[in-house]
Amino acid sequence: MEIAEIKPGDDERLARVLLSLQQAAYAVEASIIGDDRIPPLRETLDELRGTPLRWLGAFDDRRLVGAIARSEDHSEVDIHRLVVDPTLHRQGVGRTLVSEVLALAGRRRTVVCTGRANLPARALYEGLGFVLVDEKEVIPDLWVTRYAVTQQLRRRVDR
Repeated sequence: MEIAEIKPGDDERLARVLLSLQQAAYAVEASIIGDDRIPPLRETLDELRGTPLRWLGAFDDRRLVGAIARSEDHSEVDIHRLVVDPTLHRQGVGRTLVSEVLALAGRRRTVVCTGRANLPARALYEGLGFVLVDEKEVIPDLWVTRYAVTQQLRRRVDR
């Protein structure tokens, strides 16, 4: 698997592939949490291409099999999206992408949100050293959990 920066705003073909992958991945999460009101599930191609996020893609033989999007500043990295081809769930694609973002974050705090009922995603983040910060009802009856990790916490987990 190769990890590389991708720019869906600059490449319509790639953006179409990413959008399809995103819709498939979030359809799985919608099924897990019992709610399909996940905003990226309903995103259009133009919205995806216009988002100011920084993306990394995971490629298997030049085929996009996963992607992670983030925003960042001098003190924090915020993971906005993690999408993996549903046929490759639990095969290390998501873990590899999150680990790459953690490496890029360096000493900065890294945060991520996921559906409260999305136990596979929660297990992934907790296994990488993220700790629960809070839970929030983002729209009526749709809850997310917010996690954070810092370099110091990661070192303790790695030992």
